[in-house]
Amino acid sequence: MYTRHLEESPRQHRGGQISYLLLTAGDAGSQNLSVTWVEGEPESEQYRHSHDADQVYVIVTGTGVMHVDGEEQEVGAGTLVFVPRNALHSIRNHSSEKLVFVTAASSPFDAELVGSLYKAPPHPPDAT
Repeated sequence: MYTRHLEESPRQHRGGQISYLLLTAGDAGSQNLSVTWVEGEPESEQYRHSHDADQVYVIVTGTGVMHVDGEEQEVGAGTLVFVPRNALHSIRNHSSEKLVFVTAASSPFDAELVGSLYKAPPHPPDAT
């Protein structure tokens, strides 16, 4: 069984949000899936971008405004947003509370891109 906790995950800081890469190509034999857990501080915003993959966002807590190919909609806990392949998209936390969401993409994110954007978690100091 493959498991990975946020504390063990490579992460990317951008626009006031921290994206934790929980699964991508090569993890536990995964070939076709990337999964992230994202935490966004109040007023944080993910820049508009696209992927050569279908993607879903599932809002866990908080509220935000999701943009997908020119459409805009408020989203909150329990909402799933489908983002088609190559669609320009972003999400902004317009509230005073933390926004937490999970994304899943198929095909997985490009390994070179992942390596350049996501950094290894900090290691605790040696206890010896």
